[in-house]
Amino acid sequence: MGVELKSADEIARMREANLIVHDILQELIRATAPGVRLDELDELAAGLIDKRGATSAFKGYHGYPKVLCASPNEVVVHGIPTRRKVKEGDLLSLDFGVYFRGYCGDSAYTIPVGKISESAQKLMDATRESLERAIAACLPGNRMNDIGGAIQDYVEERGFTVVRDFVGHGIGKRMHEEPQVPNYRMERPGIRLREGMVLAIEPMINEGTWEVEVLDDGWTAVTLDRKLSAHFEHSVAITADGPFVLSRP
Repeated sequence: MGVELKSADEIARMREANLIVHDILQELIRATAPGVRLDELDELAAGLIDKRGATSAFKGYHGYPKVLCASPNEVVVHGIPTRRKVKEGDLLSLDFGVYFRGYCGDSAYTIPVGKISESAQKLMDATRESLERAIAACLPGNRMNDIGGAIQDYVEERGFTVVRDFVGHGIGKRMHEEPQVPNYRMERPGIRLREGMVLAIEPMINEGTWEVEVLDDGWTAVTLDRKLSAHFEHSVAITADGPFVLSRP
């Protein structure tokens, strides 16, 4: 299936779904403190989904068992919330999505748990800023490589690496639509960005090697060298007036 361009009405509906995602993620961030279990955050998210009249985009997707992905430290993405407690100094990525009125919202933040190391702070800051630079490249007429190149150039200049095994994606009535959105520069420039595209852009940036491995649960992806990883994501509509970040107020 090709790239589906969204109308102004569809983008407005996606905005509703994404603002629910934003609000719930902010609740989860406020609830995160040393000693909190990852599955407690998942339970909180599930209750908030019900309260907002939405449905989970994650639970049941290819058999995924939870509504939240909670990925601490060396976990890059797709961490299944367990009884593991977060501790002072952890980096924690919270990735979350819902469906509302037939459209999907999807976003992720990496947050510090208490006081973190200087190196962890630099990784987190670089990943967040690389996403902002990618968003700024979301202009009609640009190429997909303008997004990935903005991310790769920024983080590699700071000594970090870009995960290749997972990429961003189109989003709309389904969580994963065409096109794929790499966080790195490809050999070809990629498709031209067009008004009406909505992209979930999600740089996953590592402290050490870019290589990852998936654990025996079939979901949890960790850095091969077990060094830190960070992950930020926003759903972004490409409009004639520039990028519209749907998952940010």
